[in-house]
Amino acid sequence: METLVITNIGRLMTPLGTSAKRGAAQGMVRTLDHSWVRIEDGLIAALGTGEPEVPPEAQVLDAGGRLATPGLVDAHTHLIFGGWRQNELGLKLHGVPYLDILAQGGGILSTVRSTRAASQSELADKARLALDEMLSFGTTTCEAKSGYGLDTENELKQLRAIRDLSESHPMDLVPTFLGAHALPEEYKEDRAEYVRLLCQEMIPAVASEGLAKFCDVFCETGVFTAEESRQILEAGRQHGLLPKIHADEIDPIGGSVLAGEMGAVSAEHLIVCPPEGIVGMARGGTIACLLPATSFYLGAAFAPARDMIDAGVPVALATDFNPGSCPCLNMQLVINLGCLKYRMTPEEVLTAATLNGAAAVRLADRIGSLEPGKWGDLVLWEAEDLDYLCYRMGSNLVHTVVKRGRPFSAARQLF
Repeated sequence: METLVITNIGRLMTPLGTSAKRGAAQGMVRTLDHSWVRIEDGLIAALGTGEPEVPPEAQVLDAGGRLATPGLVDAHTHLIFGGWRQNELGLKLHGVPYLDILAQGGGILSTVRSTRAASQSELADKARLALDEMLSFGTTTCEAKSGYGLDTENELKQLRAIRDLSESHPMDLVPTFLGAHALPEEYKEDRAEYVRLLCQEMIPAVASEGLAKFCDVFCETGVFTAEESRQILEAGRQHGLLPKIHADEIDPIGGSVLAGEMGAVSAEHLIVCPPEGIVGMARGGTIACLLPATSFYLGAAFAPARDMIDAGVPVALATDFNPGSCPCLNMQLVINLGCLKYRMTPEEVLTAATLNGAAAVRLADRIGSLEPGKWGDLVLWEAEDLDYLCYRMGSNLVHTVVKRGRPFSAARQLF
């Protein structure tokens, strides 16, 4: 048995439970001062306060009085892609709308061309560097979407790269099929045929290889309508893929309402989510996965997080790491923005970045909190309390990341 005992934790803060927290419960976290955690064979065996009993064969990690939290869960990323899109920065600075860039063959379609040109190993090698950086910032699990292939061969290539990375990298990856990310150029004049391809060919192929846990769709003006989104998500569900949806990012065309009606696991973005969408998500048990770094990067409005929390919608926070609208993979920045722009409390943000994120990828029974039986995923921060972590901005405050009981000390230097 491999045992790690983390001693001398100044303050341990964690949400509790195996499901998403909503309303007032989102701000309730457990605090243990002068505490310790024992991890055996990658699972948390016990934790408490005071001085622990240390088995003679155990590895001991002295936390040095630092803050400990669960490892961060990034529940929305577009990890696998070819190329970058720095050439679009100038267009955005001159006020060219995103949908106009997309209509001109830029945006997602530009990345599609680069992704199709890259091999599976090239995509994995590039994403591995991103995962190293994410881990160094305290993220221990992330969701990873396809969506830059937009044909069967290249969507499968992306998802296979995700599978290979999840097997070879310390980070745990959760795969999502997002073939409905945009209309590929070759189907620009035949929307119905591409929807047919998604439902009758791509989704069955993904499911037959067990390459994805979720099916996602970009429900937005100029992309997929609410009814097309329903058709695609229903096809995914028939093949065992749980529904997620990009909704209400630019225009409120019914995506959040659809999420509630379908009982989607999560609705994501929600920058312009209308009141009826909030009500629908609360009724449907849908988690709102909010992406404040995207709003910041695009100069867009920020999602109505407080309205969602007050209405009983569980809120998760994620990066939306992608090459166009949010080339950011730092969950610490997301934590800062959650407080500053959503007016969420540090405790609400901690839950959003850990347990609720875990629930948004259906792993809340394994990660997202520090409790016996869950994976030994935690972060020791160069902070004495949670307020300091949320207050500091622009610095990497990670001291040590522990992933399934394996410590990555001084993570900034390891990768």
